[in-house]
Amino acid sequence: MFEFSQYLGFLLFLCIITIGFWLMMFLVSFVFYWVGGATVELIKEKRNNRKN
Repeated sequence: MFEFSQYLGFLLFLCIITIGFWLMMFLVSFVFYWVGGATVELIKEKRNNRKN
C-alpha cells in the first residue's frame, strides 16, 4: 500500500495535471476567440472596401 508521502506526491501530481489541463483549455479557447474576432473584423473591412 501507499505510504503517506507517496499519497501526497500522487495528490500533488493529480493537482498539477488538472491545473495544466484547465490552463490549456483556457488558452485554446482564448486563441479561438482571438482568431474568430480577427476573421470577423477582416470580413467587415473587406465589405466596407467593396462598398466604397
